[in-house]
Amino acid sequence: MYGSDIMDVKNKKYKNQGIHVITAIFTVEQGITKVLLIKRKNAPFEGDWVLTGGALYNDENLEDGAKREIYEKTGISDIDIKQFKAFGRVDRSPVMRMVAVGFIGVIDSKRVKVLRETENTSNADWFPIDKIPPLGFDHEEILQEALLELQKRIVNSNILKSLFPDGVTMPELQKVYEAILNKKFDRRNFRKKMLSLDLIEDTNKSEQFEGNRPAKKYKFKRKIVDKNIF
Repeated sequence: MYGSDIMDVKNKKYKNQGIHVITAIFTVEQGITKVLLIKRKNAPFEGDWVLTGGALYNDENLEDGAKREIYEKTGISDIDIKQFKAFGRVDRSPVMRMVAVGFIGVIDSKRVKVLRETENTSNADWFPIDKIPPLGFDHEEILQEALLELQKRIVNSNILKSLFPDGVTMPELQKVYEAILNKKFDRRNFRKKMLSLDLIEDTNKSEQFEGNRPAKKYKFKRKIVDKNIF
């Protein structure tokens, strides 16, 4: 038995705890999946690269806090993020007990201007996921879990729609799926799979991709779907 269900706010075991809101922001550049990292200016882990985030205020909802941290640390203000997992190792922060709530987001890096330095950061940059430097806190673990979550979501939701706000050709879309999933697809089978789902729609426009002949452009539908693509 664990005793009464009524919380004793004077219990010392409830004290000195906080919440981190951490977001792995992904993009794809020329077929390479990248994540945005920031370099800390302050202790702990001063000078280390980390994912975007920080401590949640006690008057904020989780997503509001995550978006505030993104804006303060990178200058990015318009991004759709999704919560995916909590990280609760007791010693994950040397300051105090901090439970981290993880988010993921996808954005077109060419459409945003990332701040290279802020009050709490000394640098920011996009890193290929296979060339990640040592990260502070437990952010290597969070990043690996975030990448797995991204791989799940691109095959059962429209999370990539923010990456292609103006539409996308099928060859370009295939290249992005291959980059994120680290898997090659047959061109005809990929096209057949995509068109068999209620996920994208024809824009009645065409565009050249990598010097090839013009290809049809598609766009992701606004509604969220829940289907297994591959």
